[in-house]
Amino acid sequence: MKTGHPNADFFLSEITKLDSVTKNDIENILVSIFQSSYDGIYVADKHGVGIMVNAAYSRTTGVKSEELLGKNMTTVVKEGIVSESVTVKVLEKKTPQTIIQSVRGKELLVTGSPVFDRNGEIIYVVTNVRDISELNAIKTELYQSKKMTESYMNEIEELRKRELIHMHLDGIVAQSQEIMRVFHLARKVAKVDSGVLILGESGVGKEVIVNYLHQESDRAAKPLIKVNCGAIPSHLLESELFGYEKGAFTGANSQGKKGLFELANGGTIFLDEIGDMPIDLQVKLLRVLQEFEIMRVGGTKSIKIDVRVISATHMNLEEMVDKNDFRRDLYYRLNIVPIKVPPLRERKVDIVPLAYYFLNKTNKKTLLSKRFHPEILQYLEEYRWPGNIRELENFIERLAVTTDQDEITIKDLPPYMLPSRDSKKSEGGKLKETLANVERKIIKEQMEVSKTTRRAAEALGISQSALVKKMQKLGLTM
Repeated sequence: MKTGHPNADFFLSEITKLDSVTKNDIENILVSIFQSSYDGIYVADKHGVGIMVNAAYSRTTGVKSEELLGKNMTTVVKEGIVSESVTVKVLEKKTPQTIIQSVRGKELLVTGSPVFDRNGEIIYVVTNVRDISELNAIKTELYQSKKMTESYMNEIEELRKRELIHMHLDGIVAQSQEIMRVFHLARKVAKVDSGVLILGESGVGKEVIVNYLHQESDRAAKPLIKVNCGAIPSHLLESELFGYEKGAFTGANSQGKKGLFELANGGTIFLDEIGDMPIDLQVKLLRVLQEFEIMRVGGTKSIKIDVRVISATHMNLEEMVDKNDFRRDLYYRLNIVPIKVPPLRERKVDIVPLAYYFLNKTNKKTLLSKRFHPEILQYLEEYRWPGNIRELENFIERLAVTTDQDEITIKDLPPYMLPSRDSKKSEGGKLKETLANVERKIIKEQMEVSKTTRRAAEALGISQSALVKKMQKLGLTM
C-alpha cells in the first residue's frame, strides 16, 4: 500500500511486517493515534463535510463532535460555530493553508492539509488545531499598546491642528468634521486669487472663514477691508467702494477720498451681504472684477488695483438671478469657488466646545467664575439654534450675567429649551434603541474600513465570533 507520503509509507511497511496484521488492525492503530493526539484534529471529505473529529478538538474548542460531523463547513461557519473554514480554503487553493480561527471565543492556530488520491484529486482535508489564546493575549496587549500610542499621537496631532486653527481664528472653535471640511477647502483656495463666494445662514461664522482665507494667503501682511453692502445706504455705497474726487457732490471732502477698494490694494476686500447690492452698482463691480481697475465718483481716469475679492451672502443668489434681481454675469464671476458653511444644528459636535469658549470669554470680560452643570449640555446640543453661533454666544453671555449662582443649571434655561414631560418618558424608553444604534454605527464604519469580520473584530478589541453574533443581532450583513 502506498500513500505518497514517505513517513506514512514507512509506517505502513513496518506495520505490515508484523505477523497476522489485518486491515482492521491497521485502522484501529490509526484511530488510536488519531484520538490520542494532544492537538485537535478534524477531518473533512472532498465536499467539505466533517467525517472525523478527535477528543482533543472538542477539549480545545468546546465544540462537540455532533456539531461538526455530517455538516458542510460552510454551514458550520454560517451557524457561527467557527469564524471561517480552513477546509474551504484548502479545497479552493488545493494547497495547505494556515489561518487564525475564532471558535467559541477562543483564538486558534488552524492548519489544513489536503490528502490526494492517485489521480491527484483531493479526497480528504485534515485540519490540525492549536490553542493560541495565551499567545494571542500577549499579541492583543502589544496591539492595544500600539493603538494607545497611535491614539495619543493622533490626539497630539489633532490638538496641534486645532491649536493652529484657534490661533488663526482668534479662538473660534472648529472641531466637527463638517466645519473642518470647510477649513480644508479654505486652506486650499487661500493661496490663489480665485473669487470665493461664502454661503450660509446668518450667524454661522462666514466672517471667520474670511479671516482664515486672508491669514492663510500671501496677502496676509496687507489690509483686509470688510464691507457690509446691506448696511451702507445705496446712494452712498458707490462712493464708499470706489472713492470720489474733490467736489464730486455736495458735502464731499474738499480733498476727495479713497474708496475701500483702494484701501484694500495689495490685500483682500470682503463684500458681505453681496445680495443687497443695487443692480446698477453690480455693473460697475463686474467691471472692477474683470479689469481690476476702479474709477472714483466724479473722476475721469481709471486707477489700477491689485485686490482679492471675497463675497458672502445668506440669500439664494441663484433664485435672485432667475428673478433678474442679481446679474448672472456677476454671479458667475463671484462664484468661482463656493464655500458653504453649515448651520450649527448640522455640526452639533461644535456646540458644547463653543459654549465653553463663550463662557470663558464672558468670565474674563465680566470677572465672573460661572460654570456649567453637566446636565445642561445635552439641552444645548438638542436645541436647533436658528441664530447659529451668534445666537449661542449671546445666549451664553446672557446666562452668565443673569444667573445668581456660579453654577448654571437646568432651571436657568428658558422653557423653550426644555422638553415636555411626554418627551421625557419617550426618551427614557429609547435608551436601548439609542445604544443599539451607536453600536450599529460603530460596527458599520469599522467594517467599511476593515472589509472582513476578523480585521474588524481585531480593531474593536473583541473576538470574531462575538462580532459576528452582534452583527446578526443588530441586523447587519457581513
